[in-house]
Amino acid sequence: MTTTPDHLDGTPDTDEIKFLQGSDAARRALDYYLKEDTDPASDDMAWFEANPTVSSEEALIHASDLLRSAAAIAYELANNKLGGTRDLAFSVVYLIDMAKAMLERPLQLAGGKTS
Repeated sequence: MTTTPDHLDGTPDTDEIKFLQGSDAARRALDYYLKEDTDPASDDMAWFEANPTVSSEEALIHASDLLRSAAAIAYELANNKLGGTRDLAFSVVYLIDMAKAMLERPLQLAGGKTS
């Protein structure tokens, strides 16, 4: 005995599906949701840009402050870990401290303030 399923409410029948297959709107929707992005990512694209009115010295100071914040996060993570994970977290702290020293060097040479 074979049974045919009843047509569910809200389900398009065969004629409606054939009509939608030729629809530009349906094609665009399928392209949007199913096709992979074929555009290569631009290497020039920036996630954010610094305010162009900020001086070089102010930018260095701000970068130094950002690194100090990152170091504080890394220290906190390192203090709550053990073994290799702790070593990795402290390695991040070390790298941040080196980058911060490189940023503060031009400020020291210019007589600017350091953090």
